Amino acid sequence: MNQTEKRKEEHVVIAINEDVSMHYNYWDDISLVHNALPEINEEEIDTSVTLFGKKLEAPILIAGMTGGYSGAKKINENLAKTAEKFQIGLGVGSQRSALENKELRDTYEVVKDYDIPLKIANIGASQIVKWGVEKSKNNIAKIIEMIDADALAICLNFLQEVIQPEGETDARGSYSAIKSLAEEIDIPVIVKESGAGISYDVAERLMKTKIAGIDVGGAGGTSFAAIEYYRARMIKDWLHERIGKTFWDWGIPTPLSVLEVRDAVKDKLSVIATGGIRNGLDGAKAIALGADVFGVAHAMLKPAVKGENHAAKEMEAIINELRAAMFLVGAESVKELSKVDLYGFD
Repeated sequence: MNQTEKRKEEHVVIAINEDVSMHYNYWDDISLVHNALPEINEEEIDTSVTLFGKKLEAPILIAGMTGGYSGAKKINENLAKTAEKFQIGLGVGSQRSALENKELRDTYEVVKDYDIPLKIANIGASQIVKWGVEKSKNNIAKIIEMIDADALAICLNFLQEVIQPEGETDARGSYSAIKSLAEEIDIPVIVKESGAGISYDVAERLMKTKIAGIDVGGAGGTSFAAIEYYRARMIKDWLHERIGKTFWDWGIPTPLSVLEVRDAVKDKLSVIATGGIRNGLDGAKAIALGADVFGVAHAMLKPAVKGENHAAKEMEAIINELRAAMFLVGAESVKELSKVDLYGFD
């Protein structure tokens, strides 16, 4: 097992076995306004949406989490089965490792075996900067083919990079690389943060590119600084352990990031809310704040490790919680949910 595979395995093991959550979940600051007279039939609620031209039966993505080490294949397969069963979107973790080692391709390719309406490939922004435009185009074509992707997520994870002992912290040229690739790639491009959020100013800059969506990836859920804190502690790297602890709660709260990105993009780009969403009620709050869909990651990781039935059961609960929230605010559709009243910092 090389260093990249080892790191990917460690990320999953730590996320499952350690408390890697931020110390506060900002979805608790938001409340939907109860409608005591909803005047709708819960059985007739329509949770379907269209995202990037693909119909989803619920406004949910299973966010990209893993791939690139042997144990990831079964996790991604269980997540893929869940996405197929409920006809929702699915992302995979960064696919760079499969470009470096073809033997790891099947840890991602497994999702191709399932009828998933929206599959999202994944690569880090730091990688496309290192590769340059031409090499990036070639490599991205390979990762798109690897999972028959319908969209590509370019991941911004510089918080994690700055804490990793082996992190890549040269961010110069990231914006230009994203801009160039968005003009070249035939499928929709999503810019995705990984737990630290996207501000109004960054979203406004991204509006000048040809990307199709922004995944805010805000603070409040899994802390990637915490994950790197535990990795540093394992190898007795006191400095990176210290930095990970210091930046454990760093980032823009997800609800605030949704509001800022929503205001910046003005309905011209799709907005995806990820970051600390634990259940369907949190997801309903995200839609009410202005997200088009919401993504779940950590909430699905442990069930997917346990098995496909556990993963399906968890997603069934999330969807039914979403439906319950829609009923209790009187929203028969996701579009109506986006217009309901809420308490909090709207």
